[in-house]
Amino acid sequence: MRSGAKLTILAAALALISILAAGAPMAVAEVPQATLLPSGKAVAPPSAPDSVKAMVAAANRIRHRPYRWGGGHRHWQSAGYDCSGSVSYVLHAAGLLDSPLDSTGFMRWGGGGGGSWVRIYANREHVFAVIAGLRWDTSYSSDGDRTGPGWSEEMRPSRGFRLRHPLGLMSALPGS
Repeated sequence: MRSGAKLTILAAALALISILAAGAPMAVAEVPQATLLPSGKAVAPPSAPDSVKAMVAAANRIRHRPYRWGGGHRHWQSAGYDCSGSVSYVLHAAGLLDSPLDSTGFMRWGGGGGGSWVRIYANREHVFAVIAGLRWDTSYSSDGDRTGPGWSEEMRPSRGFRLRHPLGLMSALPGS
């Protein structure tokens, strides 16, 4: 690389650092939120990537199946699902996971931090996902008197969870 190009890159990096240090807001594209219907099913935003639409459709297929510890780990199709089985199921439907993980496995899965379309919250005892702004979880639900996976518009406490995101999933685009 020529020294002129190196200086240009260095100047751009220093300008970005000074903007960040000054606390200037940076433009971040927001993800359109999925819609939660009165039936309890979710509808992905039309602008969502195909993988996000596949996750929402898969979650709708197994929502309200009973909670079953270990459910969804031996076979993708199960009579019931636990937290990690239900998160594994939706990620598998999107082509992002080949085999089910338990909650501890999700603590190291994908990339660190939150993604724009999908966020995975994991600790040694539990895992849940936020997909296009809706929470996919087996607990802390406002979806009636039931057990098992379901959608919620409300966020749950996330202290003590590691935040992860799928690698290779398109980020939100400006204007989407």
